[in-house]
Amino acid sequence: MLTVSGLKRLHISVSFDLQDGECVALQGPSGVGKTLLLRSIADLDPNEGVVKLDGTLREAMPAPAWRKRVTYLATEPGWWSDIVQDHFSSWDDALPLVTRLGLPCSCGPWPVQRLSTGERQRLGLVRALMLRSRVLLLDEPTSALDSASTAAVESLIAERMSDGTSVVWSTHDNAQASRVGSRVLMMSADGSIEENRP
Repeated sequence: MLTVSGLKRLHISVSFDLQDGECVALQGPSGVGKTLLLRSIADLDPNEGVVKLDGTLREAMPAPAWRKRVTYLATEPGWWSDIVQDHFSSWDDALPLVTRLGLPCSCGPWPVQRLSTGERQRLGLVRALMLRSRVLLLDEPTSALDSASTAAVESLIAERMSDGTSVVWSTHDNAQASRVGSRVLMMSADGSIEENRP
């Protein structure tokens, strides 16, 4: 279980629990702090408060180890090499996920510049899934995808959830929030959240 208690970052002040295998949808107008919240939980930005995974404090482990367990996926993932497959520790192991998300297995040697925004989003998700994290913090992971690709992503995440992975899924799509989330955390301009059932 992920426990977020009194997490504070700039104007944000949030507390909630996330059960194993649960997905909560995070919603709210643009600019209210959804990305700041996800980045803070992953310990990518300075913040205050208590964040625990299965009772273990975030501070009790090195930040890279925490981020392998509690993984943040940005809307536009970062790229540090010119070639797609160079971003994966094992391209061959990634291929089943790559093809499942509708990308050709031949995209490994492609230059990153060739990729569309939606292709980059899907490959970023594959990279995150390869970590086998306990918690995924997904920041609008389907914002650049068509309906078929969105359905493939939702299906794949649902499978991971059935294996115990927990998810916080930020989305502006109300229908998607209802599909993927057992609860909706609605963030307001003052940085607080209110829980709604979809």
